[in-house]
Amino acid sequence: MTEDIRTDGTVLFLPHRLNRHPVVVRGLTANELWVCAGLSGLLGLASGVALAMLLATIAIVPTAILLAVSAGIFIGGGALRRLKRGRPETWLYRRLQWWIALRLPALATLTDGQRLVTRSGYWSTRRGNAP
Repeated sequence: MTEDIRTDGTVLFLPHRLNRHPVVVRGLTANELWVCAGLSGLLGLASGVALAMLLATIAIVPTAILLAVSAGIFIGGGALRRLKRGRPETWLYRRLQWWIALRLPALATLTDGQRLVTRSGYWSTRRGNAP
């Protein structure tokens, strides 16, 4: 039985569609939804604190967070759905891993990005035309 379970917790003998994360909201899986909501919430917190200091009222902060999270899920969900359309289900995660490996090499070990092939250029199989 233990040989039927992969290291990521998925089961080998089940159909492929049962190992996929379900879509929760606007084409986002649960993990993508948390990231989208978290990042937009931080943006709402920063803008809410700035507005609260400007207008001298603390009530703006939770309102800005709520508006930013709902706008982030709506806009971010649509954008991610368009980005992922027609691509394999792991494309987004590999794309982020590749971006981190190229642009933030110090963080590449956290995402296992050092295992990616990041070389660009001409590739050759060193085969010639046989006479």
